[in-house]
Amino acid sequence: MSIMSIIPEQHPDISVELLRDVVSNLRALDVAAISLGVWLLLKAARVARRRVVATKLHGPPRTNLLLGEGYKINESNDPGSLYEAWEKEYGSVYSLPSTIGMSKIVLCDSKAVQHFYKFETSRYERPEVGKFLVGKSVVTEVKEPHNRQRKAMTPAFSNAAIRNVTSTFYDSAYKVVDAWSSILESSRENVIEVQGWMSRVSLDSIGIAGFSHNFGTLEGKHSDVAAVFDKFSSNSPSIIFKLGLTLGLLFPSLMKLPSSRMQLTRELNEALGGAANNFMDRMRNEKLGLTPGQEDKSVIGLLVKSQSPGAELYMSEEEVLSQIKLLLVAGYETTSVSLSWALAELSLHKHSQDRLREELSQFTTRDPTYEQLTHGLPYLDAVVLETLRLHGPVPATARIATEDDAIPLSEPIKDRSGKYVDHIVVPKDTQVTVSIAYMNRSEKYWGPDAKLFNPERWLNPGGLETRAREIQGHKHLLTFIDGPRTCLGKAFALAEFKAVLSTLVRNFEFDMRDAKAQIEIARGLLPRPRVVGEGKVDLPLRVTRL
Repeated sequence: MSIMSIIPEQHPDISVELLRDVVSNLRALDVAAISLGVWLLLKAARVARRRVVATKLHGPPRTNLLLGEGYKINESNDPGSLYEAWEKEYGSVYSLPSTIGMSKIVLCDSKAVQHFYKFETSRYERPEVGKFLVGKSVVTEVKEPHNRQRKAMTPAFSNAAIRNVTSTFYDSAYKVVDAWSSILESSRENVIEVQGWMSRVSLDSIGIAGFSHNFGTLEGKHSDVAAVFDKFSSNSPSIIFKLGLTLGLLFPSLMKLPSSRMQLTRELNEALGGAANNFMDRMRNEKLGLTPGQEDKSVIGLLVKSQSPGAELYMSEEEVLSQIKLLLVAGYETTSVSLSWALAELSLHKHSQDRLREELSQFTTRDPTYEQLTHGLPYLDAVVLETLRLHGPVPATARIATEDDAIPLSEPIKDRSGKYVDHIVVPKDTQVTVSIAYMNRSEKYWGPDAKLFNPERWLNPGGLETRAREIQGHKHLLTFIDGPRTCLGKAFALAEFKAVLSTLVRNFEFDMRDAKAQIEIARGLLPRPRVVGEGKVDLPLRVTRL
């Protein structure tokens, strides 16, 4: 009932006067109290609705009243194993205590995961905390903006486009070969810190192939972007940053708390933004020199085109700059991490390195073509896939349901009431997580050797574990996720990965620095390899020129 409904209709003047008196007598404290009361009522209604609608799931008990179990995941260097232990105890879909009395649903069921990714751009949205670095980009936007941005950028990642830039990947790889050869000739020891070089080859490659810009880091030039990325490797996340990360889903503003890691994130954002603006200014000037009808289908060319008057797939200035920042982060960090892990695993598994080199021995005076990299080198493909399976750059996908959803299951589970259900009901505003590390490495899907580096498992596709073949995604992996948000640059990344790795393995032999050296996971911007017991996130390997 509204306040106007209790005022007599036959005295409209009285109605106005009474309303004026009520409003004028409200104090600021009253308004605050009313606002708080309304907020609490809405919150209570939402919680009550969730309790009525949501499927009641089993899950671990809450051990931290403020952070739930999220702090364990943030503290762990192997979160996939945590999710696996919980899955074995509580079932393929379970509830995990989260921030301040809330909980999130964890999906470990292949059919549920497939459904989740299928509707990721329409029913599930990235939390605000995940948008800080790359803004309104194709990985953060949903529905119409996502579809428009993806369609505008797709031509830059076609097979034809990647075939045209494959030579760029080889050029960068041979710069590493020349630099390492010089180092080995002038040094008594043949130990090289390879991880930094993988970062340089990745940044220079994405710069030239994507934006027609050579950062020049392989020739020793300074890059603000590379410098900030490097700082992440030597800066461990502080307690304040981890707290902001854990509570950020509920309170995004906490990510702005002062911490060294957040300051680095701001510096990186500024460096990426500066590079993006420089690229766009240069390309706008160069576009003036194009002949009529001439079209640039590179990444930067398509982004400039999207800002042309009357463009069919128009993107705003903010959207364009967000795409550039995203591609720099993805092209630099993810590929350099994957290359570093591949060299580490091949150093630990010399028989795999020898077998790969034997396959590549046919290329002595020339490099593999794009088609050969893609389809003609089965053991190279196996090494790459096994590296991406064990060491996917992004360990999990966390989203918020934007509407109620019913998620189907491949096998019924027993809910907390003891009833078997073949689907679960997820109310709007529920946190939903898929652990990519779990899906890629769990014994349930990959068998008893799931945690071991074994490229041979890929040589006979029918030889994969039956349950692994239930996973939708590139070669049954979720490293590039799945559905409409499948990594747009997947083919680009794979071509670069294979071109660089094949070149290095053909020219050098890799060993661990010494017999005692072991590898562990360290937290840079993404999980990176480092030698156990050493503070720096370095990967010193013994390198021998062939």
